[in-house]
Amino acid sequence: MSICAAIQMASSPNISSNLLQAEKLIGEAAKAGAKLIALPENFAIMGNNEFDKVKVREQDGSGRIQDFLSAAAKKYAVWLIGGTIPLVADDDDRVRAACLVYNDLGERVARYDKVHLFDVSVPDSDEEYRESDSIEPGDAPLVIDSPFGRLGVAVCYDLRFPEFFRTMARGGLDVLVVPAAFTAETGAAHWEVLLRARAIENLCYVIAPNQGGFHLNGRQTYGHSMIVDPWGVLLDCYKTGSGFVSADIDLDRLEKTRKSFPVLEHRRFFCA
Repeated sequence: MSICAAIQMASSPNISSNLLQAEKLIGEAAKAGAKLIALPENFAIMGNNEFDKVKVREQDGSGRIQDFLSAAAKKYAVWLIGGTIPLVADDDDRVRAACLVYNDLGERVARYDKVHLFDVSVPDSDEEYRESDSIEPGDAPLVIDSPFGRLGVAVCYDLRFPEFFRTMARGGLDVLVVPAAFTAETGAAHWEVLLRARAIENLCYVIAPNQGGFHLNGRQTYGHSMIVDPWGVLLDCYKTGSGFVSADIDLDRLEKTRKSFPVLEHRRFFCA
């Protein structure tokens, strides 16, 4: 059994202040016993506009934000899921929204690039988003071995595509981490129900660090970072502001649940 944590922030356009806050919360979560810690989407920068992140994008494997993640993972001896950071894309006017995974030695062990991009007009509001203007999409899911079982990563809008997680389940998914920056409007409507659905459908733990609060760019994010168990039970939730939630990952319980309730073995139709 291991303790995991999801960190909630209200990130600003200032990278330095965001990294200071992130390290403070990582340290607090580690002190509380967490061995797996996840940061929210855009933890290092929530710009005044969508193209601010393009100006600070980093080369893969080298840069201030990547150095921070590696150093923090090593300093606190934790596995660290680095929300998303802007990395160089093929298109000079866009970035890859990359979620990086570091082990407790500070070594990068995986990278996932956000696949589904949030190009929507939010119903009954004046909010519009066009992530594809500034982000180049990834094209593959990620599931890797870890001390916490088979670990999968998805980001924010990915959450709305159940077939994406079925693909991950076929890869042996045990623990799903979903860094996000859900809007206040869509979060209130769908955040918890989608997270619990993905946990129930795939009989896996879900760790969901979200942005939560008012941002200098005028945006409001929903918060309610949470951890959900494979039965869909909400283990912990942090509603608004900066902080973290934590809970135990019990792989023995997960195995017993899957054996007694083998829904994944009963599937009759499979995605490509």
